[in-house]
Amino acid sequence: VQLQASGGGLVQAGGSLRLSCAASGLTFSRSATAWFRQAPGKEREFVAAIERTSSRPYYADSVKGRVTVSRDSAKNTVYLQMDSLKPEDTAVYYCAAGRNTITSNLGQEAGYYYWGQGTQVTVSS
Repeated sequence: VQLQASGGGLVQAGGSLRLSCAASGLTFSRSATAWFRQAPGKEREFVAAIERTSSRPYYADSVKGRVTVSRDSAKNTVYLQMDSLKPEDTAVYYCAAGRNTITSNLGQEAGYYYWGQGTQVTVSS
């Protein structure tokens, strides 16, 4: 299984970015999928997830209203649309997937077995 994250870059505050995560060897529609991020000197934190069975999205409070997670089953790709970006959104963003992730673990790193390599998002003020 490989997860390939892309779409990061440098953007001004208030701008938008769309991150993509493509999978090989795993079907996203049969997996819980998530985005996490890690800022310099900080621990990795949950951003957003899509539940495996219901496809319901979940968001961290820090990004709710500014971020949309979605899945394209035909392309086997998960997206993270980020709007109204703030400097504090600067981080390396990771996509993750788990075939057996339960709802209560959607926001936990331990809930995911497969991880992408990360893509850097830098928001300038």
